[in-house]
Amino acid sequence: MRFLTVLAGLLSTCSILCAAESNDTSSSVSRLVLPKDFKPPQVFKNVNLVRNTNLEKGYVRETINVVVENTDKQPQSDYYLAFPSDVIGKIGGLEVRNKKAPEKGRFQVEATQLESSSDSQFYKIHFPEPLASSSQLTLGISYYILSALDPLPKAINQGDMQYLTYTFSAYVPSAYPTDSQKTKIKFPNTNVPDYTTTSGLKSGSDPETQGASYTYGPYNKVPAGATYPITVRFEATKPILASSLLERDLEVSHWGGNLATEERYWLRNDGAKLANHFDRVDWTLKTYTNMPTSALRELKYPLKPGSVDPYFTDDIGNVSTSRYRPGNKGREAHLELKPRYPVFGGWKYSFRVGWNNELSSFLRKSAEGTDSYVLKVPFLEGPKNPEGIQYEKVVVRVILPEGATNVRYEIVEGATSNGLPDPSQIVANISKHRTFMDTVGRTALSLSVDNLSDEARDSQLVVIYDYPFTAGLRKPLTIAAGLLAVFVTVWVIGNLDVSIKKR
Repeated sequence: MRFLTVLAGLLSTCSILCAAESNDTSSSVSRLVLPKDFKPPQVFKNVNLVRNTNLEKGYVRETINVVVENTDKQPQSDYYLAFPSDVIGKIGGLEVRNKKAPEKGRFQVEATQLESSSDSQFYKIHFPEPLASSSQLTLGISYYILSALDPLPKAINQGDMQYLTYTFSAYVPSAYPTDSQKTKIKFPNTNVPDYTTTSGLKSGSDPETQGASYTYGPYNKVPAGATYPITVRFEATKPILASSLLERDLEVSHWGGNLATEERYWLRNDGAKLANHFDRVDWTLKTYTNMPTSALRELKYPLKPGSVDPYFTDDIGNVSTSRYRPGNKGREAHLELKPRYPVFGGWKYSFRVGWNNELSSFLRKSAEGTDSYVLKVPFLEGPKNPEGIQYEKVVVRVILPEGATNVRYEIVEGATSNGLPDPSQIVANISKHRTFMDTVGRTALSLSVDNLSDEARDSQLVVIYDYPFTAGLRKPLTIAAGLLAVFVTVWVIGNLDVSIKKR
C-alpha cells in the first residue's frame, strides 16, 4: 500500500509538470495602415477586364483577367486592388500572377486598412519589376468570397428546393478607370428565376444568357469607383457547408516511423432552415430514393496512399456509420463519413477524424551526413464534396520530435493557384507541446490562416528542421532514468524500518 501511494504521487507530479506549455517565437499578420484621406494614385488604367464568377459551390469563386497600362511618365510597381468594405473581410485565397507567365510565381500582395471608415478597402499588389510608362501587363487575379450566398426564402419545408441569392456590382470594383469590362457568371443549373437586368449600360439585352451562363457587359469607359448593384437568385439544392474552426495536427515520430494526422471540425450548414419539425419518415424515403436535398448526408475523404487506422468520433463518441476503402498500392484511399444525424440549414455538427501513414512517404534527409530533415505534407486535406466547404479559420500544427531545432517552413507554389493567400497572411508560431515522459517538450510549429476553402486541398507544406542523433536518445534515456528512479525509490522505502520498538 505504501508503494502504491508513493507511485501515485510521483505519476501525479509528472502529469502536472507535463501539462505546461510555453511559447518561444511567433509572428502575426500586419496590415499597412493608410491615411483616412488616402486615394490610390491614378497612374494606371484597365485597358480590358474580364471577371469570371462561379456559383457552383457553397462559396463564390472569382477570377479577374485584366490588362493594366501605366499612364504615368514614371515606372510604377504598386497596383491597388479594390473591394467593398463589407466584402474584403470575406476574401480568401487571393493570388495574383502574370497571366502570360504564371510559372514565374505569384506577386507579393499586402493587406491594407484605412484609418477611417470607407466604402472601399484595398490590397496592394507589388510588381516584381516596375512597369515602364505606356507599357502593359496582364494580371491574373484569383480569389474566393466566403459567406456571400444567402438563402431566399430563409426557411423551407423539408422536401422543398433551396434557392440562394448573390449580390454584386455589374461594374467590377476598381481604383482605376476601365476602358472595357464584362462579367461572366456560371450557375449550378439553368433554374435562375430572378436576376437584375440593367438599363442604359449597353445596347441590347443585359445580361445575355446562354444555358447556365450569364454575361453582364461589355461596358465601356467605366470611371474608377463606379458601382451598379446586381442581385441574382438561383436554385442550389446542396448544403452550404462552413467550418468556423478546423484544427489539424500532424505528429511526427522518428522512433515509430509514423505520421499521425488528426482533424477536428466545428461544422455547420448555412443553407435554408427548416420551416417545420424534422420528419424522419420523409427523410428515410428521400434517402432511399436518393432525392436531392439541402441537408448534409455524408462527407467523402480522399486519403493519401498508404493511410491506415482511420477513426471517426463526435461529441458523443465513436460513430460507426463510416466506410473505409483502402487504395491499391500507390492509389488514394477513401473514407466515407455519415454524420450521426442529417445536418439541415442552421444545424451544427462537431467531429474529429484521424489516420496514420508511414513517415518515410513524407520525410527525407536534406543531405547525407547532416542532421537536417525535410518534411513535406499537405497543408489541408479534409472532405472533397461537390458542394465544397469553406473554413473561417484553420490552424495547422506540425508536432516534431522532442529535440528538433532550427524549424523553418515554406509553402510549395506551382504554376496554378493553390488556394492559399499570400504567405504574409499566414500567422506562424513555434511552441512546446508536452506529452507523457517528455523532458523539454516537443517542438510544435503552428500555422494559422483565415478564410480558406477546399480549393487549398492541393497545397503543400514543407517543414525543415534539425534533429541530431543525440536528441533521438533523449526518450529512451528518460524512460530508463524514470524506471531506475522508481526502482530505487521502492528499494529505499522497502528498507525503511518503521516498526515500533521498545526503548
